[in-house]
Amino acid sequence: MRKVNTNTMVECQWSSPKGKFVGSGKEISEELGRIPQSTDLNERHPFDVEITRIPPKSANCPYHSHSAQWEFYHVLSGKGIVRHQEGKTVIEPGDAFIFKPGEPHQILNDETLEDLVLYVVADNPIGESCHYPDSGKWAVRSPVHRIVRSEPLDYYEGEE
Repeated sequence: MRKVNTNTMVECQWSSPKGKFVGSGKEISEELGRIPQSTDLNERHPFDVEITRIPPKSANCPYHSHSAQWEFYHVLSGKGIVRHQEGKTVIEPGDAFIFKPGEPHQILNDETLEDLVLYVVADNPIGESCHYPDSGKWAVRSPVHRIVRSEPLDYYEGEE
């Protein structure tokens, strides 16, 4: 058995180049030995677990949807808003929610003083891609993470 204590784990911080998207997190699965780029399910793990912290007046990532991945969230502390395809929903400690593949979402901390802390569990499908509706971009992992944008094309365009 492999064990870690999340109280002693270091948080990894991230920020977009202009600082619009910021956050930090404890990558529990990786601390337990998960190798994200591996295609070996014994190394990759069937799910990804993290504790995410979003500072006041911030979002941790753009509005997006996953092609194959499910994501489960549980609010540990703080308050915020989830943007989703039906609108926006206020979240607070104890709230749990899930997004299935194809459902766009974004988590925002609209508070001024307190961090929003969430427990996140995602299944870990191979060949996952993400769509960013606000910008019309796609993130494609084949074999590495690439961001692309294109207008819809006919399947055979450029092939014949």
